[in-house]
Amino acid sequence: MAMTLNLDAYWMPYTGNRQFKKDPRMIEAAHGVWFTDGDGRQVLDGHSGLWTSGLGHARPEITEAVRRQMEQLDFCPPFQFGHPKAFELATKIAGLMPEGLDHVFYTNSGSESADTSLKMARAYWQLKGALKKTRFIGRQKGYHGVNFGGVAVGGIPANKKLFGEVLETDHLSHTVLPQNAFTRGMPEQGAHLADELELFVERYGAETIAAVIVEPMGGSAGVLPPPVGYLQRLRALCDQHDVLLIFDEVITGFGRCGAMTGADAFGVVPDILNVAKQLTNGAVPMGAVIASSEIHDTFMANGGPDYVLEFAHGYTYSAHPVACAAGLAALDILVDEKLPERVAADAPFFEALLHDQLTDKPHVSDVRNYGFAGAITLAARGDEPLRRPYEVAMAMWERGVLVRYGGDTIQMAPHFVMEKKHMEQMVGTLAECLKVLK
Repeated sequence: MAMTLNLDAYWMPYTGNRQFKKDPRMIEAAHGVWFTDGDGRQVLDGHSGLWTSGLGHARPEITEAVRRQMEQLDFCPPFQFGHPKAFELATKIAGLMPEGLDHVFYTNSGSESADTSLKMARAYWQLKGALKKTRFIGRQKGYHGVNFGGVAVGGIPANKKLFGEVLETDHLSHTVLPQNAFTRGMPEQGAHLADELELFVERYGAETIAAVIVEPMGGSAGVLPPPVGYLQRLRALCDQHDVLLIFDEVITGFGRCGAMTGADAFGVVPDILNVAKQLTNGAVPMGAVIASSEIHDTFMANGGPDYVLEFAHGYTYSAHPVACAAGLAALDILVDEKLPERVAADAPFFEALLHDQLTDKPHVSDVRNYGFAGAITLAARGDEPLRRPYEVAMAMWERGVLVRYGGDTIQMAPHFVMEKKHMEQMVGTLAECLKVLK
């Protein structure tokens, strides 16, 4: 089928378009933990889609919920009108969040969740009369999507190179320390790096800083678990200096860390928490920003007459009925099948596979993991740090396993329902590819 398609019109995202169109990698079907490619091969999905599909692909419960919703209500204008499933899903999401995060604002993606949370934080301080609180602090190697706000607070230089800066930002140091290489789970060293927030307070003044935004566990930069005590220290400093703390949980939300959220897994509650991806199991685009009652109630108290907008923000497809139906079905499965608990139970097996089979392989300079997320860092070949990860990922595709390559890393994210034999296949295939890597 791939050979009969005209590939010119589609400008692909985050893809080397020139290489892809020379040698397309087409996916035509998905079921469970498997993709079917354009040649009819079964390819093991070693990345849960794109951190999205932990329940496995093509869950009939989600398919049926989406079908029924399309027949009943395919669209509802989200401005000044509502539909029942939007409220039902918001209640369910709030019930799965850490205590104190009670109010759900819908978006359509993780990128939109990031930018929504930044606007929400700035507007909150404006309403509180702290008019100078406009600056954001992100973190090196952080990823918060690809819209202008998320790129500004993100800490991946390649994502900024062509676009410049649009916000007042600064960045904490990343937590990937040489002494922590090959750590199993959370590294012991690095909590002190949170104290860099004090330097920004001295430099800019706490009265100018609106929020700190971090991923509790970095994902897109290559699975970066927080050092023991780091997030607790960051929370304490934000409280001390009256700065909001935003967790970007687009990857960690809804089970990936062996808990419902990264906040639960690491024992720190933010003021705002962003989700997407796993919210609908990747079946329909959707995201959400979950805010504390203090933030929500501040908007309500300062809104003027009750018919006036409290927060002049939103999207045409916010709370889309079909996305809400998918989200309700996906979260029911997640809870009913106790999948975060299953991840927690099987994570030590996955951890052992990664470290036992990959640590000694050529060119591997680090192995990192937490929950059902794992990554390796590969040493650069000459002045091409991206070359080896690309070659490994292509070799694995040829051997029937899909993994993500990004920067100098290879990333793996098992489905929450993945059997141990398939984890062994995924990691074993990677080990074999590394043995012959030049």
